Amino acid sequence: MKRALVIGSEGNIGKPLAAHLRAQGWEVLCADIKPGWRKDYLQVDINQPADLMPTLRWKPDVIFALAAVVSRVTCEQASSLAVSTNLGGLNNVVLLAQAADAKLVYFSTSEVYGPTDGPMDEVLTTPRPNNRYGLTKLLGEQLVDYEVAQHGLRAVTLRPFMIYDENEDFGDHRSAMIRFAHDLARGRPIQVHRGSARGWLHISDAVRAIEAAAEVEEHAVINIGHPDVAPIEALAEGLRARLNAAASLVTLNDLPARMTAAKQPSLTRMRDLLGVTPKVSLDEGLDRVVARVRARLALAGQPA
Repeated sequence: MKRALVIGSEGNIGKPLAAHLRAQGWEVLCADIKPGWRKDYLQVDINQPADLMPTLRWKPDVIFALAAVVSRVTCEQASSLAVSTNLGGLNNVVLLAQAADAKLVYFSTSEVYGPTDGPMDEVLTTPRPNNRYGLTKLLGEQLVDYEVAQHGLRAVTLRPFMIYDENEDFGDHRSAMIRFAHDLARGRPIQVHRGSARGWLHISDAVRAIEAAAEVEEHAVINIGHPDVAPIEALAEGLRARLNAAASLVTLNDLPARMTAAKQPSLTRMRDLLGVTPKVSLDEGLDRVVARVRARLALAGQPA
């Protein structure tokens, strides 16, 4: 039985990833900065190397490194924390992987590309991040590249594009998919960025891709995302119509600073190296999100 250490296990991707790995027969140890008291869990801060040491005794085969300071806005506001965690903390995880002789699956971000025309290709497109989140993640990629080349680290780097889950936390910090659905369901206005476009990858497809990365033999950087890129205006309208929300709740705003308008990933490596193509369409995903948001608000005694 393979052993997986999932660092960042309590997040919106880490939690379903851990559940997926267990369902596929992996033995999983979870680790996160959030407090927790269960036998398969350790509370750790990746900025503190001593916190990671107990995982060595567990001898993981693969370390899935998801812990980070994320989001464009957060990393601008908490710049020192972003740099120290996304570089120094990652360095601690890299050294842990080396000490454990474990494969590292490093979770980067599509924000490394920055504004660019056409497909965002892992080889052909030169990354030019225009926010601190993308910058720290790109520097993290370069740290992983260095350790692979100089010290034999076994690693794969993933660049995710807009992963969503109908069960993820509500909050202003979340992606447009969940924020829009939650706010529209409660009759609250939403602001849509004019001219922006994204592809949306459901978590059930994302976790298959993340698991498959552990089986890639050679070091590679791989985009994971959905090939169907749609305007954010269309996303908002799809949610609005399904929720029977008033059209007046949707307003268009100009794109904010340090945000990329359109993201069109090249997904050849996801198909060829990971053997994964998305199964959940955007329409099916919208149906799932709306149904789950309504159910969660009903349980909370709030009309939707």
